[in-house]
Amino acid sequence: MNNFIAIEGVIGVGKTTLARLLKDHFNASILLEVFEENPFLADFYGDRVRYAFQTQLFFLLSRYQQQNHAVPEALAKGNLISDYTFAKDELFAWLNLKDDELAMYGRVHSALSEKVRRPDLLVYLTADHDVVMQRIAQRDRPYERDMDPNYIKQLAAAYEEWLSNLADQGEMQVLKIDVSSLDFISNPADVINVAEQIEQALGHLPLNSSSGDSDQSISISHTLLPQTGTLASYQKFHRFLDSEKQFDPNIFYNYILLVEEMGELARDLTKVWTRKTSLEAEGLSAEDAHHEAMREKQTDIGGELADLFAYILKMANYMDIDLEQAYVSKMMKNINRQWDFD
Repeated sequence: MNNFIAIEGVIGVGKTTLARLLKDHFNASILLEVFEENPFLADFYGDRVRYAFQTQLFFLLSRYQQQNHAVPEALAKGNLISDYTFAKDELFAWLNLKDDELAMYGRVHSALSEKVRRPDLLVYLTADHDVVMQRIAQRDRPYERDMDPNYIKQLAAAYEEWLSNLADQGEMQVLKIDVSSLDFISNPADVINVAEQIEQALGHLPLNSSSGDSDQSISISHTLLPQTGTLASYQKFHRFLDSEKQFDPNIFYNYILLVEEMGELARDLTKVWTRKTSLEAEGLSAEDAHHEAMREKQTDIGGELADLFAYILKMANYMDIDLEQAYVSKMMKNINRQWDFD
């Protein structure tokens, strides 16, 4: 049920700032990249060719150590937001390493990446080059003062290529957001806007929003509805809803409620039948009377069917049944089944 959201983008685009501000919104733990501890970083920005391999290898091993332990522990407790991905490490390697160094790095990265949990959603922040350079200058980190502006351009181009490869391979869901005109610190509405885009990308749509509150507080305490139409997403929604509302998970109790909903559906269908008979007596054809009677009760019947569907999803959850898988398996059997209508 818990989501792993990773935020990516070039240096200075605002990854860490956004991750911190989204933390409370998603009631999540936060995992931040620890780059200051890299002893080669300052030398790398001064001489990329000479210090690239040492810098890259240190980052690779430290990021692996951090993610391999912190990610599973955080997701066991709730949602997780990170301001970097382990996978993006190879992007910097493509940009900074060559020949034997790149080949050696690739072997190590490939072996380690198999053990690291991938994010459910990668949020890629992009911004105009001048905006990025301005933000880098404003934060005034000593080791970034001599950074070559062309390196940022090369990095942005490498990100685009990397993301394109991810999309082609279907390895990770990516949400791309242009933050050139956004100010997460001064304008909380910008954070809320991004949070809503993330919710939608994860297949969620909030029933209520706190963005209209006078203090523009950021909260995700309201029920979330799935936006994508898969059985898995609806089951996930009901697990969340049952947990938040503390519904009774007793299977037999919910079966009784399911039967009760079937009774309410039967009541509406009886009204359709009665209305159809009445319309026929008034001179309508059987077909027209049926359509008119159904039209009048269609909304009510739709609501009852939705309630039935909800209880079926809940019972599947309580019995640890993947309903989508069970449905497909059953239909595959039915396809080859010989039906006896005698």
